[in-house]
Amino acid sequence: MKCLRICPTEALRVRNGKATLLGDRCIDCGECVLQCPNDAFVPQTSSFSDFSSFKYTIALPSPTFYSQFGKGVRPSTILRALKAIGFDDSYDVACASESVSIAIQEYLDSNATPRPLISPFCPAIVRLIQIRYPNLLENLIPIESPMEIAAREAKRLKMHELGLKEHEIGAIYLTPCPAKMIALRHPPRKKHSFVDGVIPISDIYPKLVSALAHSDDSNGAAEVRGLGLGWSIVGGQVACLKAEDAIAIAGLTNVMRVFDEIENGRLKDIQYIECHSCPTACVGGSLTVENPYIARGRVLRMVEKYGSEPCQDRQKIRELYQKNFFSLIGTIAPSPVQPLDDDMSRGIQKMHKRQQIYDMLPKIDCGACGAPTCMTFAEDVVKGDAEAEECVFLTMKTFESMSTNLLEVVGKHSKRIHRGIER
Repeated sequence: MKCLRICPTEALRVRNGKATLLGDRCIDCGECVLQCPNDAFVPQTSSFSDFSSFKYTIALPSPTFYSQFGKGVRPSTILRALKAIGFDDSYDVACASESVSIAIQEYLDSNATPRPLISPFCPAIVRLIQIRYPNLLENLIPIESPMEIAAREAKRLKMHELGLKEHEIGAIYLTPCPAKMIALRHPPRKKHSFVDGVIPISDIYPKLVSALAHSDDSNGAAEVRGLGLGWSIVGGQVACLKAEDAIAIAGLTNVMRVFDEIENGRLKDIQYIECHSCPTACVGGSLTVENPYIARGRVLRMVEKYGSEPCQDRQKIRELYQKNFFSLIGTIAPSPVQPLDDDMSRGIQKMHKRQQIYDMLPKIDCGACGAPTCMTFAEDVVKGDAEAEECVFLTMKTFESMSTNLLEVVGKHSKRIHRGIER
């Protein structure tokens, strides 16, 4: 029952010994993947075979990717090694992250939209807001993600250089978590993503380790630089901003606590909130291989070594920002959990019935019924997805009542028999 207890949106049930996922509640945070000792959850991602139809493939490694390898392995070496394992080219997303940071600062300086603004770059956070905090959708800053910026630019460069069409170039993101698949399939504010697939870091890691063992690191290639290298750890985004009133939070429990405060009218003095669904940010994603704390240390060393020299011309990025290069114009629609009933009057009746059932339950949220809490179990019973007898405490009460009645009946019959014998 570990998955039941860890799921932040109560999207899991255990029925007949197997986990069941409620699609309208799941935000693809990957917590169940990390916690399940039986590997019952398999994240939906891509594989190398999915990209055979493209004439040209480009690897887009998350900034997290650089932290997965041993001390002394340079980001530029990793980018070259990606070409040795089957990709036609590789493109650095960390540099795109720095450009997005500059665009965020420009937006903060030039827009008086509701504060605090919330980072939309973790798809699980966006999904959480759609489901549980739809009033905060307008607080999501309308800036394109580094992943999308990198994919768009990488394709544009290769289209110009090789004369290929966009659909002939496959941009593949190397992801630390399954949530990026949401951004690919259902990109916020727009119709389609520039990314054509995602491959887990854990899947590609063994091949790259082998390639790195045979790589030549003496060709003097330009190193990856800039503060964008720090985007994979808590505080990596706000470190690139000049705004003093910016905070960084990680872990869905902490994120929901902050969102509750925003809905209650607090934190209006905060300009920007960097949010991560994983407790240790992207270096702790469920599809990584390295210990997140070791990975965080490597990121800090990379930032110290390579972060002081920017990889982007700030004035050029400002000009691109003015041309809406980073802007997302569309809106993000809410996606609330399905109501008890589409008919309001029947829905109210079911709410009363749910409360009646809940009042009968022990309210200890043991999970033995296969639901994470007593309230969710009561809701499942009302919806017809569970039987009240599946609660062991209700069943025990039923047995106790039956036993008491049976003893009373036996006692009455026993007295009659004894009176008959006496007569």
